[in-house]
Amino acid sequence: MKRNLLTVLILSSGLILSACNDSDDNGSSIIGGSTDPNANNITNPVVGIPTAYSKDDMSAVAAESVVMTYKMKGVNDKETQATALVFVPKTTPPAAGWPVVAWAHGTTGVADKCAPSQQGLKGTEVLLKQLLAQGYVVVAPDYEGLGEPSGREVHPFLNLKSEAYSITDAVVAARDYIKKQGKSVSKDWLAIGHSQGGQAVLGAAQYASRAQLNYKGTIAVAPASNLSLILLGGEAQANEMNDLSAKISTLASLDTYTALITAGLRNKNPQLTFSQVFKSPTDTLAQSAETLCSGDVGLTLGGGMTKYASENNYSLEGYPRTQSNFLELSAVSTFLISESQPLQVKLNQPVIIYQGGADATVPKKVTDFLLTGDGAKQSNITYRTEAEWDHTTAYTANLANIVNDVKSMMPAQ
Repeated sequence: MKRNLLTVLILSSGLILSACNDSDDNGSSIIGGSTDPNANNITNPVVGIPTAYSKDDMSAVAAESVVMTYKMKGVNDKETQATALVFVPKTTPPAAGWPVVAWAHGTTGVADKCAPSQQGLKGTEVLLKQLLAQGYVVVAPDYEGLGEPSGREVHPFLNLKSEAYSITDAVVAARDYIKKQGKSVSKDWLAIGHSQGGQAVLGAAQYASRAQLNYKGTIAVAPASNLSLILLGGEAQANEMNDLSAKISTLASLDTYTALITAGLRNKNPQLTFSQVFKSPTDTLAQSAETLCSGDVGLTLGGGMTKYASENNYSLEGYPRTQSNFLELSAVSTFLISESQPLQVKLNQPVIIYQGGADATVPKKVTDFLLTGDGAKQSNITYRTEAEWDHTTAYTANLANIVNDVKSMMPAQ
């Protein structure tokens, strides 16, 4: 039943999900100087002296592990500061220097304390250690506004260009930092990401020319896309559920993403309020997205539903969740149709996408639909799927395959 509902939504949502080919970049790789208006020409991109990163015990494979503050072009087209983890391998660099792998993390939240550089890598260090052992520099940006030093900027959650520039500009800054230590680092780089990070690396591929380096390819695992479809499909699935606990879990997850999107949109659209998106008193619960990490936001929203159901004959009938027209708000609709959507243009480097058939967070049919667009059809995409992979195992079951993909796309020696 769930797949049938999602199929109906795909077929009936062409207008709201259509991608706009209004990008000002075609993802080309550029080595050396560029007249590209998007090119990163920031001088002295590293801010201050990077500080030691001691979480996750990377010492066996990393000669250096630091938190780097760097300059990037932000969502408001102004220079801002962001943070990234930088790991330097213990291996001897090849003649051309160590190649660079950018790692883009999944959803953690929009509050500064949710940044991987502050809370740790939460298991993703397993892949990063394998890459370091193979002789790759690893750069793991927190993303714009997530962990940023001033504490004044909210992370523009799932904004494709913001994520892309967070990645490209972190790679540029990391190379600058490593080179100034007299170490050799290559111009070759590629990007890997999961979930939100999968969407982010598709963005990095689109805007790869900003780094003015040699971009070699993209590995995206369960990449977020077509967010309207995910939200509408989730609502349809929840409506078919009879089990109250399962329904609350599904709706709380959907509302968590909506709350994070709302919080992130307030960076570029400060006039947008939670009460425009959520009904009262859920708007107050949703505002916790600005201070809590995603898991706790979900618990807060789910707690509100559980309390209501316990007081209303164990039913959610009449529970005040989202406003009926919130998808039509100008800031929201622009974000969903264009600002968050990957693969709107042809990508000029190879792309590998891993997607599970049992994924309830980014359903396979959503990714299937993403690959029907013109940008995807014109790109060199390898699509790897298995029916049993869910949102997590599409990543964890393929760690060795991902390392081999990296070695194939961009040999370390």
